[in-house]
Amino acid sequence: MALARALAAQAPLRVLDLMAGCGIRSQRYAREAGAAAVWANDADPDRLPLLQRNLAGVADLRTTALTAQKLLADCLIREERFDLLDLDAFGCPTTLVPLALEALRFGGVLYLASTDGRSPTGHDRSGAIRSLGAAARAHPASWELALRLQIAVVARAAWALGRGIRPLFSFSEGRTFRTAIELLRKPAAQEERQLGLLAYCHRCGDQHTQSLLQLRQWPPCCCPPGEGAPLTISGPLWLGPLQHHPTLEVMAAAPDPTLAKASRRLLDTLLRDPGLPARCWPTAELARRLGGGPPPCGLLVEQLRAEGFVASVSGVMAGQFRSDAPWLRIQEVAARVSSGPEPAAAASGALNR
Repeated sequence: MALARALAAQAPLRVLDLMAGCGIRSQRYAREAGAAAVWANDADPDRLPLLQRNLAGVADLRTTALTAQKLLADCLIREERFDLLDLDAFGCPTTLVPLALEALRFGGVLYLASTDGRSPTGHDRSGAIRSLGAAARAHPASWELALRLQIAVVARAAWALGRGIRPLFSFSEGRTFRTAIELLRKPAAQEERQLGLLAYCHRCGDQHTQSLLQLRQWPPCCCPPGEGAPLTISGPLWLGPLQHHPTLEVMAAAPDPTLAKASRRLLDTLLRDPGLPARCWPTAELARRLGGGPPPCGLLVEQLRAEGFVASVSGVMAGQFRSDAPWLRIQEVAARVSSGPEPAAAASGALNR
């Protein structure tokens, strides 16, 4: 609701809750966020009386029981557009994304949620090809991989319409993958460079990214010559930022007595991690490779930044960090900041092998 309230503070907010269920979120858009108009829809006609009862008293309300495809197609024909479109689907909502974007005004926001956890996290490769048009391989930052694949679907659909996108925030608890994406009148300069591939070596742990605009041979990973495993490559996916700091600042600064403590903590976490670069590791992987316990994530990030590298604690998955530092250097710094002499000694042995 913090995003809806921030949007409503700028201009009268028109919301389409495409899969409203019993209408709880639609009611919150009206009563808590102050939306000027709410359209609550659910495809189940038997649920319509309940939806209407739950939303009784909401001003400027429309309730319908249409399939999402039919409703969005009707909006396209009538050229009706919204400031916020809530698409909270069961499974993967990819097929609805192009029509959903057509139902947004410029500057409008698509709040997209998917409960398809297997395909985008590398556990159903065929499913990822069918639903996302992308390869999804097993990766230690699996939730982030799913979010980047989801944003890439929206980006490709927007670019096909001649539009651009700006991810405002992205997060997951492992079951549902949620992104809020602003639709721009046109793509930003070099925006297409944000679509690319992510490679991961399961043997040494190294990662590399490449934009589709600059595809070339992958650089060697950190495995000894002749001993490396084939890289597992995922994509095309979004390589750009996952969060938009100015939007999150507005959401966090707005007085909101209804904002739960967990939501406030999530906002604070996302504010500290823009989602760049796309190379992300768990500290548990460092512990496994170097021996001993995981290095303190915050201290590791601090030391990497002190050496001039980009680094941050992941806001998507706990116990993970991201950095543009070379993988071997990350391991050296991790060994140094780990408590006790044993991890450092183990790291020295691992790096010299």
